[in-house]
Amino acid sequence: MAQSDMSAPLLDSGDLVESVALSVGDPAVCVLGSGDFSRSLSSRLRGCGCRVLVGSRDPQRLAPGLFPEGTELKTQRAALEALAEAGGSLVFLALYPEHYPSLLALRPLLAGRTLVDVSNASGLKRGGESNAQRLARMFPCSSVVKGFNGLSAWTLLTGAHDHSRQVLVCGDCPSSKLSVLVLAQRLGFRAVDAGGLCASGALEEAPLLLFPSWRGPLLAAATLFTFFYLYTALKNVLMPYLDRGENNLYHLPLVTVNQALPAVALVTLALVYLPGLLASVLQLYRGTKYKRFPDWLDRWMCARKQLGLLSFLCAALHAVYSVCLSIRRASGYMILNAAYRQVKAGVENSWVETQVWRSDLYLSSGILGLGVLCVLALTSLPSVGHALNWREFTFVQSGLGYTSLVLSVAHVLFFGWDFALHPWAYQYYLPPVFLLSLLLPCCVLIGRCLLLLPCCSVRLERIRRGWESERHRPKQTQDNGDVFGDV
Repeated sequence: MAQSDMSAPLLDSGDLVESVALSVGDPAVCVLGSGDFSRSLSSRLRGCGCRVLVGSRDPQRLAPGLFPEGTELKTQRAALEALAEAGGSLVFLALYPEHYPSLLALRPLLAGRTLVDVSNASGLKRGGESNAQRLARMFPCSSVVKGFNGLSAWTLLTGAHDHSRQVLVCGDCPSSKLSVLVLAQRLGFRAVDAGGLCASGALEEAPLLLFPSWRGPLLAAATLFTFFYLYTALKNVLMPYLDRGENNLYHLPLVTVNQALPAVALVTLALVYLPGLLASVLQLYRGTKYKRFPDWLDRWMCARKQLGLLSFLCAALHAVYSVCLSIRRASGYMILNAAYRQVKAGVENSWVETQVWRSDLYLSSGILGLGVLCVLALTSLPSVGHALNWREFTFVQSGLGYTSLVLSVAHVLFFGWDFALHPWAYQYYLPPVFLLSLLLPCCVLIGRCLLLLPCCSVRLERIRRGWESERHRPKQTQDNGDVFGDV
């Protein structure tokens, strides 16, 4: 399988397809196979006014009404013969790859036809030739086009004018590939030319990938949660048990989780904006924007959306866990014990003004921070983000993003109050977990403030507008003293 073709940008065939009348389709389309995909594809084709010929090994065993009205059910040979009489050329192979050899007897009828392979790979990183390449080798007199394999039978039935899904098509014959692209657009999909047939292996493996863009962010979030959870459990559960025999194991299911979640949310949110700062510093250091960032920084910047959504998830879970803290049985016991001690000590009024301000401030900043995070999460939805222009999207993702980070840091600072200044906060020489969670976010905010200084912001703006430092300009430009930049 050649990966080099898939690394190139996919070409949207919308302009190319629009230049060809949609009526340039085949007068008839043949579908070999009678499974779920065949039935769904036949329904969509019939809905678009196409004549559909379905070829089955045993059409007599198909239940009445299984296919849409107007579909012609025949044997495979009869369907191909009817396709030839109608002057059609498109043949969809809705078969599993292991059944391709059964079509060798029909090779004369398939000669000169466009075979659309809709199969997927049986596993990832299998190597060797793809299903489509194997099919092309088996039928050298036919033109094989890979397409429609990324669609499920359910997607094909969601409506005749559903433009929410792409159809990636690849093949070596331009005319055959164009006919499939035209048909895909006629069926209501966005047709995309993915290159030659050598790219078919990547297309076949694509539906088998499980959230490929989420692996790094999920691993980072899981690592952070594991660290903060074990750190909190060590300080508040294990060490007190070993030191004083104090049994705090009941903290593990809820309290310890609720202490780790806000730390993960805050650090993950800082990881969203840290790569942008690093990219800005790198551009300032290089004095040019015409050098690629390191691969690790590129991957990190591409994962910012996933990191932001994971931060929102942890913050939302923290809010739910915090509400549940007051309704658990342990909280009732602690309130009763505190009330008994107060009565026994003869204290009539336990009001502490400082603690009242502290709780109100950290709750208010936390609620506002979560609210802004909700806005960021909503704008990450394509249906919402596409309704914003570039300036609006940048304002929401950058301006409101830093606002959320500031509010989250304020929430943690008000929660900690002066707790970090007392020696007893560092039991067993371990700092409180909220102090650890503040390190990276504070560094990000300080770095952002430094980049806003005129000495940095003006130079960075010039670099992004095409200005280059002396060491990066062409020699003739340095001699003439000209400064130019691309828009």
